[in-house]
Amino acid sequence: MKHPVSAAALLLAAVALTAGACSSNSSTKAAVGAPSTSASPTAAPAPSSSAPSSAAGGSGSASTASGSAVGVRTTSIGKILVDKQGRTLYLFEKDTGTTSMCTGACAAAWPPFTTTGPPQAGTGVTAGLLGTTMRADHSTQVTYHGHPLYSYSGDSKPGDMNGQGVKAFGAGWYVVAPGGSKIDTS
Repeated sequence: MKHPVSAAALLLAAVALTAGACSSNSSTKAAVGAPSTSASPTAAPAPSSSAPSSAAGGSGSASTASGSAVGVRTTSIGKILVDKQGRTLYLFEKDTGTTSMCTGACAAAWPPFTTTGPPQAGTGVTAGLLGTTMRADHSTQVTYHGHPLYSYSGDSKPGDMNGQGVKAFGAGWYVVAPGGSKIDTS
């Protein structure tokens, strides 16, 4: 006796196959970038600090990528942490250890820098300072030196630092130095 296969069962099988293919080990293999200057962001794990590479980090929404990369950009206030696209990463002084205190409207304005794989360290980033923490919504947020990292919806392009020193949602927001401390320019 033949059993009819429903369209839903076929769709489910197709999704499972696609998900399996997407979760391959490809996130650990990276292309090596061209020689660079220190004024541009570093995409990890490429040893370059030149042009930004594609990946996570849009403004106004959570920055998420498999194996999210953290790089360094030289700015007018010094070297700071950035995502693969060269967008500035921030810490929130209200966070308690690796626990994010930014949810709801706060997370809409300051999207958490999340990952679906191990975070990758670019040139100038200390791999041992990278980590992750589980958010209340069960997403995995990238941390650096114990600080959860965020982007800012007010930054429209790589290199913007419009969130630097902003006091919002009960505390200050600061760019992060490669050593893991905030850079306070006030």
